[in-house]
Amino acid sequence: MRSERTHAVGRPAKQLRSRSFCRSGQEEEEKTFSRKRMNSFDREGGHCTEMAMVCLTDFEEYAKEHLSKATWDYYAAGADDCCTRDDNLLAFKRIRLRPRILRDVSVSDTRTTVQGMEISFPVGVAPTAFHCLAWHEGEVATARAAESVNTCYITSTYSTCSVEEIAAAAPGGYRWFQLYVYRDRKLSELIVQRVESLGYKALVLTVDVPYTGKRRNDIRNQFKLPPHLKVKNFEGMFQETGAPEEYGIPANTLDPSISWKDVSWLQSITRLPVIIKGILTKEDAELAVEHGVQGVIVSNHGGRQLDGGPASIDALSEIVDAVQGRIEVYVDGGIRTGSDVLKALALGARCVFIGRPVVWGLAYKGEEGVREVLQILNDEFRLSMTLSGCRNVGEINRNLIQVSKL
Repeated sequence: MRSERTHAVGRPAKQLRSRSFCRSGQEEEEKTFSRKRMNSFDREGGHCTEMAMVCLTDFEEYAKEHLSKATWDYYAAGADDCCTRDDNLLAFKRIRLRPRILRDVSVSDTRTTVQGMEISFPVGVAPTAFHCLAWHEGEVATARAAESVNTCYITSTYSTCSVEEIAAAAPGGYRWFQLYVYRDRKLSELIVQRVESLGYKALVLTVDVPYTGKRRNDIRNQFKLPPHLKVKNFEGMFQETGAPEEYGIPANTLDPSISWKDVSWLQSITRLPVIIKGILTKEDAELAVEHGVQGVIVSNHGGRQLDGGPASIDALSEIVDAVQGRIEVYVDGGIRTGSDVLKALALGARCVFIGRPVVWGLAYKGEEGVREVLQILNDEFRLSMTLSGCRNVGEINRNLIQVSKL
């Protein structure tokens, strides 16, 4: 029997409902847990067995059950009415595939490259904050999982482990670093110097947060990091003034005046390739090319910023057409299955990045849970790819998509 575990986030852990229902006389609890697909009971052998996690929504249900309400709400949050967050998912369901048959898919290969580096399959880990809220090892566990499956991990500025701790935990991992531009440019410059010296391979500049979107549940919950957790990359950089904080650092630290000149400034202080995250229009994609960046991530920040904007996958084709192969194009937002990955690549993405599912994997089993999430996506992608008649990533193209249905 899997023993009941407490939720290890470094604070006095609340006792969670047991995933077991082996005790007699608890029929209603058995039904509830069965619906949540947590465990199963082998009545013939009299053993309690853990039900396999089959898809990413299994991890989502587990995380919702086991995380505190404030933490779950933080990870799940979208801006305002959450229309864009929800449309990120729905948009993939509107896309249909055109599978080819009799193509000899007895041998298949999911490998690809991003910025010249080979990865095992075209799914990377998007930058998400505060992993220690989900699992006590936080981003260290995430980095190890990404390293173990040989894919790219974009470390968040707002990580609860430092960039040094993450690099030490997975020294052979392929890592990029996600960056914001602050009113005090020295803050951004210092962290760029740190990640460059630690072997991070690219900078991902997030450009869609001049101000933080209105996330209603975070306001209702008065969300803030518990006292034992910090935004570790800025530890000791801010004086204790008692001023209001926003997601772990002093409010109004981000610079709303950020513009294309700051992209040029960033390029002037680093040798690392610069990738822009938060592009949703062809006009901005063309400007990104003009400013010499090495890639763009088509992203609406998981629907957490401007509500009413397009789903990321709906904006992808426009941007791919605009850049015409001059730079690599990636996408995040709403990827939950291997067929979602296939659709994104068919529409021109080089690679996709997942955010919330990684946190769900952490909440389940830390490093092992993240690895399971990534492996499930890899297996599903390979199956979708071969069932569509593609033997490798290079054979995926727009002919697989029913454009008229978009």
